[in-house]
Amino acid sequence: MDPITIIVISCMGIGLGVGLLAGMLGIGGGLIIVPALSYLMVHFLGVDTDTVMPMAIGTSLSTIIFTSISSARAHYRLGNLDPFIMLWCGLGIAVGSVGGALLATSISGHTLKNVFAVLVIAVAMHMLFGKRQPSAHSAGKSSLAAVGVATGGVSALMGIGGGALLVPALVWLQVHIRQAIGCAAFSGLVVAVFGSASFIFSGHGEQNLPAHAIGYVYWPATLGIVITSVFTANIGAKLGQKMNTSLLKRILAGILVLVSIRMIVGLE
Repeated sequence: MDPITIIVISCMGIGLGVGLLAGMLGIGGGLIIVPALSYLMVHFLGVDTDTVMPMAIGTSLSTIIFTSISSARAHYRLGNLDPFIMLWCGLGIAVGSVGGALLATSISGHTLKNVFAVLVIAVAMHMLFGKRQPSAHSAGKSSLAAVGVATGGVSALMGIGGGALLVPALVWLQVHIRQAIGCAAFSGLVVAVFGSASFIFSGHGEQNLPAHAIGYVYWPATLGIVITSVFTANIGAKLGQKMNTSLLKRILAGILVLVSIRMIVGLE
């Protein structure tokens, strides 16, 4: 079978899962997309390690644009979007995501792979053991913007929507959990737009990119993931309203730790 066809079909399967996660947990899916795309591009396209990580991250961010639109619309209909939180978080995230993307394309692919894996383990540990207890601080303009900058920077560096980081941070600022998840779904869109645009710009004119890539975004993979994820994100948002997601997060965290260790050992 043609390598591009294999990647598109594989990405359609990936999209089914990440769409559900985006809707239920406010997670854009990059924690799963980046390792999966890295493996597919190395084995079926022959992309080298220095190029595959920025490509996987940039492509992941491009898919989150579409997934986040679907998820954010669902949360809007459910009344989970707060305009004040969205505005000030969004401004910070826009700034942070551009900085994170530029950093990701300025370091070696090997270093970026290890940085990504370590950050994923940190996120997974927080999902397992982190406490969602409110602080004495409320969600003001400066605190929301600061959280947005930090979330945007790390999210663009990892190719994720940022929900795993933003949701606990907003809850710590006394934001209701469902509003925090809704805001994370919207904020994933901001990260994805500014981050993927930065990866396209940074990869423009880069040598050794596979066919059908624009900068560091590989569009056949984007298409495969988006085809399925835009539908399951809406389903996931409705499921998240009804179920206790703590068990699912623990299972996901365990899988992420194993995937990260595999990435540190090697993609080959």
